[in-house]
Amino acid sequence: MKASELPIINFLQAPNVQFVIPVYQRNYDWTNNECKELLNDIIAVETADRGTHFIGSIVFVYDGAYSTSEVKELVIIDGQQRLTTINILYVALYRFAKDNDMQQEADMLLNMFLTNQYVQQESSKLKLKQTDTNSLAFKAIMNGTENEFNHYSNVIENFNYFKSIITQENFNTILNGLKRLIFVEISLERGKDDPQRIFESLNSTGLDLSQSDLIRNYILMDLDPKNQNKVFEQIWNPIEENARDLIKQKSLVSSYIRDYLTLRNKKIPNKSKVYIEFKKLYTIKDEAYHQELENIKSLSTHYKKFINPSTVQDNNVRKELEYISRLEINVAFPFLLQVFEDAENGLITNNDLNKVLKLIQSYTWRRFVVGLPTNALNKIFMTLYSEVDTEDYFDSIALALIKKRGSAKFPTNEDLKSALKDKDLYNIQSKNRNYMFELLENFNNREYVNTSNEDITIEHIFPQTPNEDWNESITPDDYFQFKEKYVNTIANLTLSGNNGALSNKSFPDKKMMNRQCGEQGYSFSRLWLNDYLKTINNWDIENYNERFDLIYGRFLKIWEYPDVEIPVSDNTEEQNLYNAESPTHKKLEYFIFENTKVDEDVIAQMYFYVIEKLYEKNPQLLLEAKDIFKITRDASDYRAPQKLQSGYFIESNIDSNSKFSTLKKLLPLFELEDELLIKYADSDSGNVPNRFGVRKEYWKQLLPLIVHTELFSNVNPTKDHWLNSGAGISGLAYSFVITGKYVRIELGITTSSKEQNKKYFKKLFNQKETIEKAFGNKLEWQELAEYKMSRIKYELQGVNLFDKADWDKMNEFLIEYLPKFEKAFKPAIKKLK
Repeated sequence: MKASELPIINFLQAPNVQFVIPVYQRNYDWTNNECKELLNDIIAVETADRGTHFIGSIVFVYDGAYSTSEVKELVIIDGQQRLTTINILYVALYRFAKDNDMQQEADMLLNMFLTNQYVQQESSKLKLKQTDTNSLAFKAIMNGTENEFNHYSNVIENFNYFKSIITQENFNTILNGLKRLIFVEISLERGKDDPQRIFESLNSTGLDLSQSDLIRNYILMDLDPKNQNKVFEQIWNPIEENARDLIKQKSLVSSYIRDYLTLRNKKIPNKSKVYIEFKKLYTIKDEAYHQELENIKSLSTHYKKFINPSTVQDNNVRKELEYISRLEINVAFPFLLQVFEDAENGLITNNDLNKVLKLIQSYTWRRFVVGLPTNALNKIFMTLYSEVDTEDYFDSIALALIKKRGSAKFPTNEDLKSALKDKDLYNIQSKNRNYMFELLENFNNREYVNTSNEDITIEHIFPQTPNEDWNESITPDDYFQFKEKYVNTIANLTLSGNNGALSNKSFPDKKMMNRQCGEQGYSFSRLWLNDYLKTINNWDIENYNERFDLIYGRFLKIWEYPDVEIPVSDNTEEQNLYNAESPTHKKLEYFIFENTKVDEDVIAQMYFYVIEKLYEKNPQLLLEAKDIFKITRDASDYRAPQKLQSGYFIESNIDSNSKFSTLKKLLPLFELEDELLIKYADSDSGNVPNRFGVRKEYWKQLLPLIVHTELFSNVNPTKDHWLNSGAGISGLAYSFVITGKYVRIELGITTSSKEQNKKYFKKLFNQKETIEKAFGNKLEWQELAEYKMSRIKYELQGVNLFDKADWDKMNEFLIEYLPKFEKAFKPAIKKLK
């Protein structure tokens, strides 16, 4: 690396040089605000005769191997925002000189700063070589055709700004001010210097890089230009297009990657640490890394549906996603990414997908009405997919949610009724209010009513400021209750197209109003919300209660409580450590500490994990907590020392209750009382084990019996009804599947690309005769053309996982046919590579 300070004009006017802005660089994002600041500095340094003005650094890599014979290409690693802006300013100066008969100045600007005068290749003429629309926009301002450019471009906007400022009086001032700009030139050599590390550490004074900018650079920067363009076009650009809010024209790539990492890692990255978490995962850029990029691209197609519901073709799914978008239930996106991927692979029907989307609304809306905190939702949805049973998709999700307790609770009908009676649903955010009235009014309506129509407003039946007639028409007690308790509650609210006309009038007047045949009253309304009001002659507490019951009943049909039962043996749920019952004789299913889910069944391991994390957060605080527990560097201080990664030791020979007690004392010191959730494993003592327990028990006894193949040798038992083992190519896996009806072996083809899956399937199908001959039996070949995945399977019907008498028969089938299945497919799979 070489660094030197020099005037910017020396850098720009070097002959036969091209400044290449690579595709991994973020878009040109400077606006008029940044340009104004830069131009003010340029004019000020000249008019005040201050000597020089420092504008930061420009880092570049000289790619000699990829340069043309005519020009020297400098690939800009950092500083492209300033470099591009200064070039735009030079174009504006050039155009001004040209338009004002200043030919000598125009020629000088064109040939010294903007073009390589004597090169032959047209692509090497411009000194600034950009990508995509920026390149086209720059050529437009060079050629004077910016008014014909059909897309918004900061290049053209900033050119027009400079053009509006440059005059005869300040032309030379700006030119001379540019001569005073100095910068640090940092020249890197590919193969010797680490451009990514230097890029990360530079403290730029320009716009902050987003997390997605850093991730894009990490993915693309160390590739040669040819592969940079390939990966940009095939991977990164589709991600950027999919993760863009089409209405706000805002990139949500950083948010998408955060949600993807949450799904993948069961850990919610801090918004400012998404890049760091991404980089941690993919330090080695091997085939698995490239498959991961394909998967990120693939799931981004689902993310597009979440942030742009209007792009969804299925009417029902689109409608529910629009509601979720309006309620801003973004915390559900990590969970929904995998649900929609399952739908694409045929694991869930569109009908069940729709039910899941309604369930999420019921859960979050009921929680809103009851007043439960929203900050619990991110952890809930982070782990929710782990509760999905693909054999019983919707019910397994519903069951997982109704088992939640405490701040994660799914409010019951009684909870909802109590809260709904008294809750102020008028003074809430308009998006929530509009959502509620739209669904209430349109439930089971044949004809949709657009309740967001500006002519339809919310009407208080008992007015906020009632006229004198109300004192005479209802009892003082009813008047007081309406005025002080019920005025903004749901049963006193309705919709009206004549709110101004009805105003604070008495109920009979509101009901029958028909001024100038305008049919303003409730009696003339076609809205469901006003149907009951047509049938009564007075608005008192008795009628209020009757209307409340009608609306409450409709609430229950719209925002349903799941009709699933909690099995007797399935009675555990996530709970805060402080609320958990005694851990004696119990095992964990998992725990969540600081937004990270850890699958661990041994309480001691959770204890060690949390102590480690507390040490990482604040070593001094932990080490000085001597009155709570002992931590030293001497193993002999303990009966059963447990060594931590830091080199310290703690006592491991204490019972689970003591471990819990220690953690309950330590967590408040770090203000982390709410950050440790545990889920006990379901106990099957005295009860029939649930399906998850049966599956795990079956896998435990099966796996040690598989000895004639290396497949599944590094696989652990799970609660799922399938187990996978890699087939030697990313996206292909051998699987065992067990259910209450059959057991099977299959080769699953599940890369992130549907097109690739069908290619692989067809290549294998072309060798069908050879494969089946080697296997010794006919196989079932399922291309599944409408879904993303494909599979080939061999199945034994008539066995039941939940009848242990069938286990020997199931074992014999899997143990006998797995080696034959692998041997039959191995040569054909090798040819796919």
